[in-house]
Amino acid sequence: MWLCQSIFCMLVSSRFRLLSPHISFSVLSLKNHTPSRLSFSVAASAMETSSPSALFLCGKSSSETEIAKSLKINNALKLPNGGEVSTHLQSEISNFQLGEEAFNVNLFLNSLSTNRFGRNLIWSPRLPSTHDVVSHNFCELPIGAACVADVQFKGRGRSKNAWESPRGCLMFSFTLEMEDGKIVPLVQYVVSLALTEAIKDICDREGFPCLDVRIKWPNDLYLNGLKVGGILCTSTYKSKKFNVSSGVGLNVDNEKPTTCLNAVLKELSTTSNKFRREDIMAAFFNKFEMLYDIFLNQGFQTLEELYYRTWLHSGQRVIVQEKNEDRIVENVVTIQEKFL
Repeated sequence: MWLCQSIFCMLVSSRFRLLSPHISFSVLSLKNHTPSRLSFSVAASAMETSSPSALFLCGKSSSETEIAKSLKINNALKLPNGGEVSTHLQSEISNFQLGEEAFNVNLFLNSLSTNRFGRNLIWSPRLPSTHDVVSHNFCELPIGAACVADVQFKGRGRSKNAWESPRGCLMFSFTLEMEDGKIVPLVQYVVSLALTEAIKDICDREGFPCLDVRIKWPNDLYLNGLKVGGILCTSTYKSKKFNVSSGVGLNVDNEKPTTCLNAVLKELSTTSNKFRREDIMAAFFNKFEMLYDIFLNQGFQTLEELYYRTWLHSGQRVIVQEKNEDRIVENVVTIQEKFL
């Protein structure tokens, strides 16, 4: 069998740490896992003001536009802890003075080819947390609805650690509904895989040099040895279904605090072409919808080979700790992708 598959299975019930001098971490069972965090160097105190957060409600088609109108008319969307919010329709965006760096809703929607995901969109120039918007309003939003912000200042990650994201970072969250609780912890892997595949698709389509974005288990994205992104998935159980809120953070055009896609692209290319947040987000949902359907209908094992080609742990030596009665047994193994 695949050794990396064995390691993957053992991670569910074991402690795991890498022996690499460059990457070192220790994690517990996937059953109790909460995703890792992204850390960015923007002071939250400097970002916060008394002004309400503006939410622009957008739709891919007329039916989704009608849903947006209904949400606005009923004043349905709220922020946690009584945060102030003002809601506007997509048609009202032109009434506001927005900089060139603002998320281009039309560009995103025109690039989207999904049947479910991303078609209902909430965009905000400045927001405490996209994840809080979708999770707090989960029952008011259609499944597959997404929220994206230009600046986020009260984001959260693993163990509720705070993380802030500057302009140039792609930050969005979206809703999922699942019935089988056993596979809910695996959704973060599908999200990670869809994001790396979306970046590859854009490189191929635009003729960009290939950026080798890799998945660091369980939910971080690395490029050239530096962290450029991360995934956050949380869930609640209601009416015999799991309401899953999935969040993505990706350094697209912000070089701090580590690096970003466009900084690496600039080093590899002689042109001035850049990745755009709108293209990446649309490509992500186009890819995710396909992979998610495979995941639900055929299981994650159908995606394992592609996942192993994308993660960065192949060839690394690891220590796997397993509990044997009242003792902890350690085994040193090397993760490989070949049959043994």
